[in-house]
Amino acid sequence: MREILGRRRRLLSRRGDGGPELIGAALTFTTEWQWPVLPGVATDTQGGRSRCGCPDPECTVPGAHPFDPGLLAATTDARMVRWWWGNRPAAPIILATGGKAPCAVSLPALPAARALDALDRRGVRLGPVVASPTRWSILVKPYSLEQLGELLYAKDFVPGSLRFHGEGGYLALPPSVTAQGDIRWERAPLPGSASPWVPDVEAVVDAVVEALTRTGVSAPEL
Repeated sequence: MREILGRRRRLLSRRGDGGPELIGAALTFTTEWQWPVLPGVATDTQGGRSRCGCPDPECTVPGAHPFDPGLLAATTDARMVRWWWGNRPAAPIILATGGKAPCAVSLPALPAARALDALDRRGVRLGPVVASPTRWSILVKPYSLEQLGELLYAKDFVPGSLRFHGEGGYLALPPSVTAQGDIRWERAPLPGSASPWVPDVEAVVDAVVEALTRTGVSAPEL
């Protein structure tokens, strides 16, 4: 236990590149858009390979989740944001989804690219889309578990590759760097805009399910 705690302190206090860019983005999310954020786990690069800095050796979202502080600490307080990234300038930016912040629908990167092409051809309007090396996340308006449950129950089939980031969930935001790679905007918010427009979850799920079904992507993927 002493070894784990010591390693955690080293990781949380380690300074790295990207401080000004990350803190600038975090302040935009919080002060301009009113999205609650908190720092994620730093990436551990010891031993010549990247892995999550949390104590879980089999972490499924390495570097892309909160750890210390926990998710409930997410805030829009600019002073807290400056303090966090002043001490941990390389920490990923983690959005606490739901509430007054956007939620998200995510799917594996390759079928996501195909789905976005299909949605563009149909003229479906999308807001920002966050891309990691493995999954893309389409930001949507906040929804409740009841709303999501009714939406999915009405479907004859929902691809197992879809994931939903709602109330109590989280999502790494650009320009974070995680153990899986860079987080970027596939569809960036309009520069200088107020809180970005995002579509209703119903419109996105309807369109994505149809696009994935047509392209044959239905099995769960990492």
